[in-house]
Amino acid sequence: MHGLHLTADLHDCQCDPRWMTDAPLLLAAVTRAVAAAGLTPVGQLAHAFPATAAGPGGVTCAVLLAESHLCLHTWPEQGSVALDVYVCNFSADHSAAARALHAALVTLFVPGRVTPHTLQRGSIAAPPA
Repeated sequence: MHGLHLTADLHDCQCDPRWMTDAPLLLAAVTRAVAAAGLTPVGQLAHAFPATAAGPGGVTCAVLLAESHLCLHTWPEQGSVALDVYVCNFSADHSAAARALHAALVTLFVPGRVTPHTLQRGSIAAPPA
């Protein structure tokens, strides 16, 4: 479980509105950001939600990584995004890659305000004797 878990709530996003509503477009951008960060995708999914009386539907994207996962959820009617990047550091330290991926995705959405959270998860335990 030893790893770095980065989350952020992005508010007042000023990005192109398509990043908040177009599932295939967003998934392609997220997949490019994963590759640029040097992480290993092993699965991916994007789901677009239908529009409601409150506004256009958002998107949920998930990329399963050999190192763990990336998830994000958009709320275009609020101009908000919830971002979640977790990498395990069992075989190697992937913290720098997680930080690079997180930063690239924050930049994509051009938020007016970011509420970041960092959590060091678990520890590397000695093998049982």
